[in-house]
Amino acid sequence: MFNMISKGHALIKLRFLFFPGNLVAKTSLFVWPATYSTICPIQVEREGKEIIDHPKDSTEVLSNWGCSDSDISKIFVRRPSLRKADVAPLQSKINILSGLGIKAPDLVKIINCRPRFLGSRINHNFDERLEFFMKLFETRELLAKAIVRNPSLLTYDFHNKVKPAISLYEEMGVSGRDLIVMLLSRPTMIPRTSFDDEKMEYIRKTGVSKDSKMYKYVVTLIGISRHETILRKVANLEKFGFSEEEIFSLFGRSPFMMTLSVDRVQRNMTFILGTAKLSASVVLKYPFLLYSNLEAVLKPRVLLAEKIQDMDLILQIKGPTLLRALRMTEKRFLKAFVECHPKDVADELMEFYRNAKGVKRLAEASKKRVTEGFPF
Repeated sequence: MFNMISKGHALIKLRFLFFPGNLVAKTSLFVWPATYSTICPIQVEREGKEIIDHPKDSTEVLSNWGCSDSDISKIFVRRPSLRKADVAPLQSKINILSGLGIKAPDLVKIINCRPRFLGSRINHNFDERLEFFMKLFETRELLAKAIVRNPSLLTYDFHNKVKPAISLYEEMGVSGRDLIVMLLSRPTMIPRTSFDDEKMEYIRKTGVSKDSKMYKYVVTLIGISRHETILRKVANLEKFGFSEEEIFSLFGRSPFMMTLSVDRVQRNMTFILGTAKLSASVVLKYPFLLYSNLEAVLKPRVLLAEKIQDMDLILQIKGPTLLRALRMTEKRFLKAFVECHPKDVADELMEFYRNAKGVKRLAEASKKRVTEGFPF
């Protein structure tokens, strides 16, 4: 009995040695060993003795956590200063991420897109933040997914950014599962959200009711958009003869129309009116015409329709058939309008179609696309 008591006292001394300060912390939703410590030893019992192992450097910390050599190399390429990072704070943050269910491959994605993430104070207001997010996301798996999608959820100003933004959406009628879906699909909701009388008027003009499946998209997209951006996109459509009422009604039925760039809408509309010879009102009924890729879908298929007409083939692509053809998958389109012809005709049409798809916009091939960080 005396030996057991002595051993207990020794363990208590060790805990005070490695976990200084108040040992009685607030009750957390989860209990994770050493989550808030500054030194996180790995205790191994060997031959009846307790050996406390300290990682020598950040490489060992990441390796012990499960990062492969390739993972560590990628992390250091994006954030070289992590090579010389203090071991204790780094280990503490790794423990927090582990407790949230975030794995080593997830960290590679996070650092690749948020290189300074591990330099942030992710343990600031952590208990309160965790409790709030667990009530919102309901499961640890969804919360982990949201954090990997947008790691800044752990670094945003909790009281001045996170809580007010979530509260705004709940007041607007977007809550529960709908709010989770939008946070996952639009990660920048929290820092970009703002509502005022003018934006409330935009939502009213769409005519979308709170019971509609489109409501959460309308509210979210208007909430994160700048006034000038919305007005610029409305003005762009007005140039093609649409009234403001028609435009906002279109936004209500197809909210993602608000995500299309002015340039994309302008190019597609110009082609629809000028080359395809369709009326502007067709777009109100078939919004997919503005979502479709001009170079890969609209232009080559319309040009092929003209080619078929010039060859005076029996199967023509015009009127309602043209609209159906423009929204078909590539495989179905080729089967319906190219492969159905005799082989020599089909080969000629296929060659023409490939050439039409190969024509790029001016200077398109010379554009350099370098994507670093999240695409939002």
